[in-house]
Amino acid sequence: MKVSLKKSVLLLACAACFPAFAQGAVVETASPEAATAPEITVLLPGKAHDNGFMEAGYRGYERIAKGVTANVKCVSDVSATSDAAVLTAELQKLAKEQPKLIIGHGGQMNGPVSAVSKEYPQIQFVVIQGSVKGDNISSYVVDQEQSAFLAGALAGYMTKTGKVGHISGAWPKPGLQARAAFYNGVKYANPHAQFYSTFTGDLDNMKVNAKAAEAQIGEGVDVIYTMLNSGRSAVNQVIAKTNGQVLEIGNVIDWTKESPIFVGSAVADSSEALFNAAKDYKAGALTHDITKIGLEKPDIVRLAVAPFVPAEAVNRLHDLHQKVVSGEVQISTTYDGPEFDPATKTFVSQDAKNQRKAKK
Repeated sequence: MKVSLKKSVLLLACAACFPAFAQGAVVETASPEAATAPEITVLLPGKAHDNGFMEAGYRGYERIAKGVTANVKCVSDVSATSDAAVLTAELQKLAKEQPKLIIGHGGQMNGPVSAVSKEYPQIQFVVIQGSVKGDNISSYVVDQEQSAFLAGALAGYMTKTGKVGHISGAWPKPGLQARAAFYNGVKYANPHAQFYSTFTGDLDNMKVNAKAAEAQIGEGVDVIYTMLNSGRSAVNQVIAKTNGQVLEIGNVIDWTKESPIFVGSAVADSSEALFNAAKDYKAGALTHDITKIGLEKPDIVRLAVAPFVPAEAVNRLHDLHQKVVSGEVQISTTYDGPEFDPATKTFVSQDAKNQRKAKK
């Protein structure tokens, strides 16, 4: 019997299993049977309601529950810092429940899935924004590099100081590639622009992300690209205090609809990737390869721009969009330059962030 998501929430709340907390993780199910014997399990490393990438994953879970099967479980808030050991332990725990399919949301799941999938060859594994494949592993990728590249071009066109910033938390491979695509978009539009890139180590921490924004703004940065989850709200507050002197570019959803501080947003809706993966599993069509969705589907991947962006810039961005889709412009996903340390207000090597993480 199919149970609607809304009805199952009420049933599970009465049974004291929605939401449930297990070792720090939040567990939600779309039907009673999914509590102990799910057909599909979705693992979100971060918070399900972060107005960012993890929430897109949660929307994918909701779409699966309504359009594929109600026998689906969602586990979230496992590790805001994307700790590989923590994610692997949670994945092993979920695999012991013997679902048919486990979907890990985020490139930080590449390593855990590669390890755990070998122990459970009978389970299909999917990594969203992944770069892994195998006998029982598939990756589904929403090409955020394409919208990030266009976002970089927008920043290059809109900066008045010639200084453009980037703030993110963790640095799985997709995050590094999107940072690189953004940087190369900046340089495409404005070759002389300076680039301030900061990984704070935590996608959700309000304090550290606010300090990163304050430090970049103090150096003259006037356009900041945020790739954050809950921590984005702190950056929003810092930028709002500049009264329009500093602009923000968001990601995942169309942030220009949320606040006038946003000049644009690198839209990349990963909920579609989760939904497609679940549908392909049901149809027996998982490819055990890497499947990509890009700018050719603008309802999923695109650059959103605010109404106040000058027409000349909009036209340039439209032309650039077409060149990316046609293949005339190739996007580099490599960035070899330095990063900006908010604590010292200096540029440091990219390895410095790994050393800071190791000391914690």
